[in-house]
Amino acid sequence: MAQSPRLRVGVLFGGESAEHEVSVVSAQGVLQAIDRDRFDPVPFGVTKEGTWLTAEESAAALAGIPAGAYRPLPTPAGREPKIRAEVSNALNELDVAFPLIHGTRGEDGTLQGFLELLGLPYTGAGVAASALGMDKALMKAVFRQAALPTADFLVVPAHEWRADATGVIDRIEAAIGYPNFAKPANMGSSLGVSKVSSRQELGAAIEEALRYDRKALVEAAISGREIEVAVLGNDEPRASPPGEIIPRGEFYDYAAKYLDPDGADLVAPVRLEPGVEKRLQELAIAAFKAIDCAGMARVDFFLVGDDPIVNEINTIPGFTPISMYPKLWEAAGIPYRELISELIDLGLARHASKRGHRGCARA
Repeated sequence: MAQSPRLRVGVLFGGESAEHEVSVVSAQGVLQAIDRDRFDPVPFGVTKEGTWLTAEESAAALAGIPAGAYRPLPTPAGREPKIRAEVSNALNELDVAFPLIHGTRGEDGTLQGFLELLGLPYTGAGVAASALGMDKALMKAVFRQAALPTADFLVVPAHEWRADATGVIDRIEAAIGYPNFAKPANMGSSLGVSKVSSRQELGAAIEEALRYDRKALVEAAISGREIEVAVLGNDEPRASPPGEIIPRGEFYDYAAKYLDPDGADLVAPVRLEPGVEKRLQELAIAAFKAIDCAGMARVDFFLVGDDPIVNEINTIPGFTPISMYPKLWEAAGIPYRELISELIDLGLARHASKRGHRGCARA
């Protein structure tokens, strides 16, 4: 019997956001572990300037970056269009894409819309779910509509801040108080996040958040354990056992996540009372469904006593072999390689189901 041809899987990584280097490390992990009996992986890197590299350029760039090193992709010399003809032609020859571009123009629905226009199946959340998952202001509004427990928050648009900073601070103090966290509405990896303890600190914290986005989010600080649950699936998602982040600093910031190997302890899975674990898993699936997510997501919680508070959902979580998302599924009996295969299968299944509906993408 003739062997079935391997599916050409485009692994998309890098990107223009501040999480560029994190994405490169995620791609290194997937390219190393993917089942090459079933799949033919094709790397497509995107530089910090937004230039798409060919597969050959991407492979050469990765060859120059040690495994696990947080380094950016090099930018090709010359003033070239962001997506050259040879790149777009190669994308059209793929069977499925595996987006690993975190943050802006990768996790926010932009990339997913591009793949929809190509009619190319892809892993993970669709356009709307990606946009909601990236924009914390919209995400938390949807979570509240779905009656999920969340911290109190206020959205601070840049134009309102510029027009009346004192009035904005007065509203925050009346509604949220201290301590609180100021963060960009659209960003990940704790970039631009500040813990605020006084009026004197709040202005600088909002300014820092607005360096990254046109909206800042200020929310009440929750004193509790930081718990994460991985979700996997499409219409009938399932939740992993919970894991716990134990920061050694004041909170789990960018340095603790990526720069300081001793910045935090990751416990996967973590022992909790059965009723608490079940409630966390139920809420993780509810958050996944609230934004109409697909494929994968990691849902982050604060656990106050035995009461979970939903913090946020990440539709393209860190995907290195030692990241929390794959570690939780490994603890549940799904090794990294099998997890990659299942996500590709879920992406193909979702694309096939959409073809039967009027107005949806065609193959």
